Amino acid sequence: MKKHYVTFARYNAWANARLYAAAARLGEADYRADRGAFFKSMHGTLNHLLATDRIWMKRFTGEGDAPERLDAILHDDFTGLRAAREAEDQRIVAWIDSLDEARLAGVIRYRRVSTPDEFVQELMPALNHWFNHQTHHRGQAHMILTGLGQDAPELDLLFYQREVIAGRA
Repeated sequence: MKKHYVTFARYNAWANARLYAAAARLGEADYRADRGAFFKSMHGTLNHLLATDRIWMKRFTGEGDAPERLDAILHDDFTGLRAAREAEDQRIVAWIDSLDEARLAGVIRYRRVSTPDEFVQELMPALNHWFNHQTHHRGQAHMILTGLGQDAPELDLLFYQREVIAGRA
């Protein structure tokens, strides 16, 4: 199973890099405009993805800063947000690389951001949720780009896999 999660961690970093490259081409007004996504703008959506990745990494590892809100704006400027995203993606890849099958078969204990309830969950289903969540919100960011008439990047996992096979990822 480890190979599966290694692939997803690398795919996540690859997709985020492509998405940020496209978002970097937006003007400030378009970048911040409410486009009807769950976190409204490209800025809100990208901050949410970073916020939730930090929340989940804190749950998984017990380390790092985690915001107390799902709509936290961790960086108000795109440059700082992009640098933080790249660092978080490197952290995710390194952590996934460090796991062994025994750890993957384990459980995590955590509290939700919105309630004091404690949960115990198997690690692998939590990882599945986490990587799926990232894809979900990248899809919303993709919709924002498309709605603005931008050239939205290919983000499909299959496309990434083909890039890996061709030695381009």
